[in-house]
Amino acid sequence: MRHPFAFAPSYRLPALLLGITERTAWVEVADGELHVRYGVWRLHTAVDNVAGATRTGGFAWLKTVGPPHLSFADRGVSFTPNGDDALCVRFRTPVPGIDPTGLTGLRHPGATLGVADPEALRRDLAAAGASV
Repeated sequence: MRHPFAFAPSYRLPALLLGITERTAWVEVADGELHVRYGVWRLHTAVDNVAGATRTGGFAWLKTVGPPHLSFADRGVSFTPNGDDALCVRFRTPVPGIDPTGLTGLRHPGATLGVADPEALRRDLAAAGASV
């Protein structure tokens, strides 16, 4: 199942300038895989690599607007076109995501996904076999 991101009005123009639009940004759970597309950025992992998911929100605009953001505290990646509501997904084995070239070798232990319906994404992950 495909889950669209929830774009807040104040996030639309900065996202558009980076090629992040409703057509180029989504999360999908299909065939045992979790796929995230956010403009040129991608994150892929097997659903059985998902170790948990927590509802989160209340993000500062400057910390979330524009491209994906890297958490310096835990190396997690944030794909959040709004500051209000998201699902934080934790991985058993860290995955690449913020570096579209793959050259840095940076891997993320989690991803925050600002989708339109975080609970629906959690249900789809659980139905696919994730530990959420």
